[in-house]
Amino acid sequence: MTLPNRPPKRKLRGRHPVNALTAAFVRNVREAGRYCDGNGLYLDVRPSGSRGWIQRLTIRGRRAELGLGGYPLVSLKEAREKAFANRKLAREGGDPLADKRRSEAMPTFEETARTVWRQLRPGWRSARHAHVWLNSLERHVFPRIGDMPVSEVTSADVIGVLAPIWHGKAATARKLRQRMRAVMEWAVAMNLRSDNPCDRIGPVLGAQGLHTQHLRALPHGEVASAIRTVRASGGRPVVRLAFEFLVLTATRSREVRGAVWSEIDREGRVWTIPAPRTKGNREHRVPLCGRALEILEEARRLGRGGSLVFPGARGRPLGRTAIWEMLRTLEVGAVPHGFRSSFRDWVAEETDHPREVAEAALAHKVRNQVEAAYRRTDLFERRRVLMDDWAAYLNGER
Repeated sequence: MTLPNRPPKRKLRGRHPVNALTAAFVRNVREAGRYCDGNGLYLDVRPSGSRGWIQRLTIRGRRAELGLGGYPLVSLKEAREKAFANRKLAREGGDPLADKRRSEAMPTFEETARTVWRQLRPGWRSARHAHVWLNSLERHVFPRIGDMPVSEVTSADVIGVLAPIWHGKAATARKLRQRMRAVMEWAVAMNLRSDNPCDRIGPVLGAQGLHTQHLRALPHGEVASAIRTVRASGGRPVVRLAFEFLVLTATRSREVRGAVWSEIDREGRVWTIPAPRTKGNREHRVPLCGRALEILEEARRLGRGGSLVFPGARGRPLGRTAIWEMLRTLEVGAVPHGFRSSFRDWVAEETDHPREVAEAALAHKVRNQVEAAYRRTDLFERRRVLMDDWAAYLNGER
C-alpha cells in the first residue's frame, strides 16, 4: 500500500505577534474567543463576557497551558510579566506548572504541624508528651501564624511568637522553638520551602540568662527520717508503700506507678522493668532487698487481685502527682525523683562501691561509646550488694 504524498509541515512565515493587544482592546472586547498577544500569551474571552489570561508554552518537551488569572485583577502588563517569567523558567529547565500547583496546594503552618505531630507520635512512648507537644503549639503558635502558608513563615514571624515569652517563660519558649523547628525541617524535607527560619533567631532574641535548677532532694542522711514520717502519716496506704519502694529501688516514679506483678520475681528477688517502660528504652533489672519484698507482700494484700502492684482508684495506676502531693502535705523537702539524687550522693560519699555500679543501679546510659560497646554486663550481683547496703543504711544498721 502506497501512502499518499503529504506536504511537509512548515512553520508559518512572517513575524510572530509581539504585544499585539492593547489595554483598550482588552477592556472593551466582547466577542468570545482567544486573542493572541504574542509569546504564547492569550486573552480568553468567554461567552459570559468574563476574561482571563492563558499562556501556552513547552515545559520539558511537553506543551502545556497555564492560567495566569482573570482580568481585570491581572492587567495586560502583569500578564506579560508573568508570561515572561514562566518562559524564562521553562527555558532553564524549570516547571512553572508544578510551581503553580505547589503554591495552590501549599499547606498552612497549622496543617503542617498537625501532619508532623501525627508522624512523630508513634515514636513517642508517653501519651502525655504527645498531648503537651501539640497543646503548646495550639496555645502559643497557631493563633499567630497558624493560618499562614508554611512556605511564607519568616524568621520575623517566629520571633514574633517567641519574643513575648522568651525571658518570662524561658523553658516554654525553648521547647516551642524546638517544636517549630521540627515543623520547618519537615517542610524543607518535603520541598515546601528551602530554609528553616528558626535557625537565625538566636542573636535577635538574646540570651535567656539561664541557671540550672535541680529537682529538690534531701541529703542522704535525712532520707530515713522522711521514710519514718511517711510511715507514720495518715496517707493512703498504697501511696506510702509506693514511695518507700521507690526510695529502696532508686527507680523513677513512672516505673513504680506502672509496675505489674508479672514483672516481679519473688524467688529470684528481682524486678524486671521492660524496655518500653524505661526512660532509656532498655530493659532494667532491679535487685530487691528484704524490705522491698515486705512492701510487695503488703501491696499484694491491698491490691485485691489486680495486675498493678500499686493500684490507684478503680484499678488504674496511681496518678502522676500522688506521691508528690503526699510529700508536699507532709512538708518533706523533696520531690520523688530527688531521692535518686540522695541515693547517688550516698554512694559517692559513704561507700566504696564503684561509680559504674552506681550508674547501672540508676539505669543511666553509658555516655562513652567505646565503653558502652564493650560493656556487656549490667553488674547485677554487684548492684544487689549495693542495694542491700542502701536498705541497711536507711534502716540504721550501717
